Amino acid sequence: MCGLIGLLCPSPADAEAARPAVVGAMRCMRHRGPDESGTWWDAEVVLGFNRLSVIDIDHSQQPLHWGPPEAPDRYTILHTGEVYNYLELRAELIETYGARFDTDGDAEAIVAAYHHFGPSAVARLRGMFALVIWDSARREIFGARDPFGVKPLYYASGSHGIAFSSEKKVLLELSGSLGNRPRLDHKALQHYLALRYVPEPESMHDSIRRIESGTVFTVTPGGQLVTERYFNPTFRARPVRGEADSERLYGQISDTLRDSVAKHMRADVTVGAFLSGGIDSTALATLAKRHNPDLITFTTGFERQGYSEVDVAAETAAAIGAKHVVRTVSAEDMMANLPLIVWYLDDPVADPALVPLWLLAKEARNYVKVVLSGEGADELFGGYAVYREPLSLAPFERVPGAVRKAMGRVSTKIPDGVRGKDLLRRGALSIEERYYGNSRTFRDDQLRAVLRGFNPRVGHRDVTTNSYRATAGLDPVTRMQHVDLFTSLRGDVLVKADKIAMANSLELRLPFMDSEVFQIASQIPLEEKVTRDTTKYALRMALRDVVPAQVLNRRRLGLSVPIRHWLRAEMHDWARGVVLDSRADELIDRNAVLRLLDEHRAGTLDHSRRIWALLVFMIWHGIFVEDRIQPPIPEPHYPVRL
Repeated sequence: MCGLIGLLCPSPADAEAARPAVVGAMRCMRHRGPDESGTWWDAEVVLGFNRLSVIDIDHSQQPLHWGPPEAPDRYTILHTGEVYNYLELRAELIETYGARFDTDGDAEAIVAAYHHFGPSAVARLRGMFALVIWDSARREIFGARDPFGVKPLYYASGSHGIAFSSEKKVLLELSGSLGNRPRLDHKALQHYLALRYVPEPESMHDSIRRIESGTVFTVTPGGQLVTERYFNPTFRARPVRGEADSERLYGQISDTLRDSVAKHMRADVTVGAFLSGGIDSTALATLAKRHNPDLITFTTGFERQGYSEVDVAAETAAAIGAKHVVRTVSAEDMMANLPLIVWYLDDPVADPALVPLWLLAKEARNYVKVVLSGEGADELFGGYAVYREPLSLAPFERVPGAVRKAMGRVSTKIPDGVRGKDLLRRGALSIEERYYGNSRTFRDDQLRAVLRGFNPRVGHRDVTTNSYRATAGLDPVTRMQHVDLFTSLRGDVLVKADKIAMANSLELRLPFMDSEVFQIASQIPLEEKVTRDTTKYALRMALRDVVPAQVLNRRRLGLSVPIRHWLRAEMHDWARGVVLDSRADELIDRNAVLRLLDEHRAGTLDHSRRIWALLVFMIWHGIFVEDRIQPPIPEPHYPVRL
């Protein structure tokens, strides 16, 4: 899993001067690599790596050098994540090119593939990764990020060079060495409040950006970063004609998922699994148990009725014969842990599930070093309830445009909270206007009331336009899936999966986020994804022989956190204190936020999602801008190799 840092300077003198700063900045991400640390430098480049050892534990230290016989140290690689088909890739390189390998890990396979195949080698990698390769012959850095964006990669440039890192806080530490002063990005803030995350390639600091998912890049000393997208997720449903054709589709889904789980179980340490009461995690745990007879599963839940799947998960664990660990979460846990979690996130993410996920990962790390988790299944197979919205809004499509616009105007006159208002409002809009990802929080009219300097030209279309343009002609559900792949999946779901697991030095593996799984999922026709009765229909049918019947058709609950109730009771005074203590007055209207809290406590309206987004930002601002909040950062100890 690990954490990387790379600094490319315009001159050897700049690199020499920056070396101590690079070594110091690595301490900000010790949690990503508590097992060992290493640095290496060349004339214009300084590279550092914190390692979490999972495969080839006694070898494969990074920065790792590799090259052909005539130049054995030509390349130096930094690679975070896991490439699960590295054994097959190594065998191909040995058989076809006579490639040599000195370790049993995946990093050598990646760099050897780059040598022989060039940038196209990245498309052969099956896994999650962010990588940087220094080519000493060409004096060039080549890098890439995995297709879906599981592993993060930030970059910042300045007069003294360009730096890359797995964590933004590392680049904030290095900002002086780069000759820049990061400032808050107001556009990113407005996007965050609308979407509850900062969309790629933005970050909340204007001079720090992210390499986008599915992208490769090159840069030379003193040169400009050049990027190119190598992966464009394309949904092209194939027609299903008859029962036999449907069964073939289900069989292909089942076979591909079984293969993905088998490859994700490759490790030299124990692999466990997160387990909820849903179909996705249940399938992964059941399949994983076949590879690890001593599988341990982990579940989190809440004492409040209707917000926990603990009992169902426990039944599933017992049915498959897995040892099971439960971590129950309270309102006190939410309040106590949020500041530290926000520090680990780098940028604010207003997803309350972050806290129970944090506590679950922390508990799991007491038992295992790697866990499987079900992120991505909903986006690929059509699992979100909102994907059924086009079915309920279909009658609106037959209404003339002028009438629909009039309906939209009528909806604005209906008070908030009145049943049917939102349906009428959304039915009056085109899909491009109404859907901008599964994580939306503030509408523009709501945002204008709390955000100082609200800019009407900054909106969700900044984020979704390209997705809708790429899916013109496809059905509405598929278009929504494509939007989510480029918005909430990589901005919310995968960010919290990576950041929270790595904060606890835990490697989270996602078998649904696999290129082969996507290949088959992208072919599923609309009628096999959502119906009026269920979601993920094809996946459910494919897993009939894997998932227990009581789980197969359960309503999806997910990690639903009862903040709506807690913000009216146990957490109200705490939330009010966060608002009153915040010094973000030039950005957020404090009185408007207090009014939201009062209205929510009175029970007249549910503002919980919006309040949570504002609270998370205020805590983030207190940490990264005001330097007022200083969470107690754990100090892991591990051998340092400098």
